[in-house]
Amino acid sequence: MFKVIRKVRDEEEGAVTVDWVVLTAAVVGLGAAALGFIRSSTGDLTTKIANYVGSAEVKTTFSE
Repeated sequence: MFKVIRKVRDEEEGAVTVDWVVLTAAVVGLGAAALGFIRSSTGDLTTKIANYVGSAEVKTTFSE
């Protein structure tokens, strides 16, 4: 019985898996937070660019 308990206690493969799951969840969480920040900033910039391009004057004739 004690041999089985020692074997389970000394087994480390499961702990490595848990570490990878936690690290992966942290990376995904940071990515989602960054995406939210970038998305809101990009929306404002897109509006400014659209207004600038919309107010630009385009010449349709060539002048000599």
